[in-house]
Amino acid sequence: MGSIEVLILILSFVVLLGIGVPIAFSIAISATLTLIVSVPALSTLTTIAQRMGTGLDSFTLLAIPFFILAGQLMNSGGIARRLIDFARALVGALPGGLAFVNIIANMLFGAISGSAVASASAIGSAMGPRMEKEGYDKAYSAAVNISSATTGLIIPPSNILIVFSLASGGVSIAALFMAGYVPGLLIGALLMLCAGVMAKRRGYPSGEKASFAKVTSTFVAALPSLLMLVVVIGGIVNGIFTATEASAIAVLYSAILVFMYKEVSISDIRPLILNTVKTTSIVLFLVATSLALSWVMAYENIPQTITDVLLTISDNPIIILLIINVILLCVGIFMDMTPAVLIFTPIFLPVVVATGMDPVHFGIMMVLNLCIGLCTPPVGSVLFVGCSVAKLKIHEVIKPLLPLFITMLVGLMLITFIPEISLWLPRALGLME
Repeated sequence: MGSIEVLILILSFVVLLGIGVPIAFSIAISATLTLIVSVPALSTLTTIAQRMGTGLDSFTLLAIPFFILAGQLMNSGGIARRLIDFARALVGALPGGLAFVNIIANMLFGAISGSAVASASAIGSAMGPRMEKEGYDKAYSAAVNISSATTGLIIPPSNILIVFSLASGGVSIAALFMAGYVPGLLIGALLMLCAGVMAKRRGYPSGEKASFAKVTSTFVAALPSLLMLVVVIGGIVNGIFTATEASAIAVLYSAILVFMYKEVSISDIRPLILNTVKTTSIVLFLVATSLALSWVMAYENIPQTITDVLLTISDNPIIILLIINVILLCVGIFMDMTPAVLIFTPIFLPVVVATGMDPVHFGIMMVLNLCIGLCTPPVGSVLFVGCSVAKLKIHEVIKPLLPLFITMLVGLMLITFIPEISLWLPRALGLME
């Protein structure tokens, strides 16, 4: 690839984003302008359109709208309240216990709904007033909610891991799902440790210790929701159904659950489906344009060029992984997760494979890295939702968010350089060698 094409690709993308063009359109226009240099304009437009259509012609992608619909049903069905009650019965009596409740509830709800934004909104709306009433600072509560909401994107089922499987050329979704459990729990535990230290320094109160009967009753109430994880993940791991089929099972299970709870009526279904269609359209348009750009970069030999450059800088895997993490952290600040995964997976996957890193391990590292970007301005969607729910300005949340942000970086380094954190469980279950 010539330097002119590289310059056109980078400059056009940055300029378009800088003047406020939506990211999906910026990606498509940048891909088109870059390809125009190599082929006639008419052929370029046809090729980009074909690549966008071909990219969406994937059975795997059918899982995304189903999981989005399942998340919409879960978000409206009283699931968050039951999970919060269960988490509070477990850890609410600890010093600063409501922060722990917030984190555990976000981990559970995020894993069930598959959406960090939905988790930040649902759990933040429920926990914010409770924490403020018991003397917690609003900015601290919002920071805890924002940072922990991202854990649900690592703990399966996760749409972004499905996107990574597509971008990587077919890494096992079952292996990726199982590889996300231990890292997700580790990040949650580290956030609880950090939030607990902050709460103790601030002198936040402990709650009342729940009786065994209270713990049992809240667990029973939350159990049907928690069982969805067992049904969906258990079915995938045992080969009963594929990840795409599991997404349809998740919708059926969610529908039964919310009607059993009687918190969603027939009249509520239409807006839920409409929201699902809107969200799916946005996500799949991003997928289509990102896959077109990925093809353009492959056509212009960008991934191989970057691989050669990085391996020229150093042949030390530690140095290379640090460089890739820094690049992805910068990317996450300015770009949404879906296009970032689709664009940068083909670029960095050959590099890490050349250093001996397993693709499943890289997938978890990449997703966690980009999760951190959701908590940072100017594009951090979870940051904006968390601040909106708490009715706070972004600058008010940044200070209490910094220790939690650093804690997530520590977790990222552990997961990057200790492969068994990600790979132990899928290997134990025979999903990979």
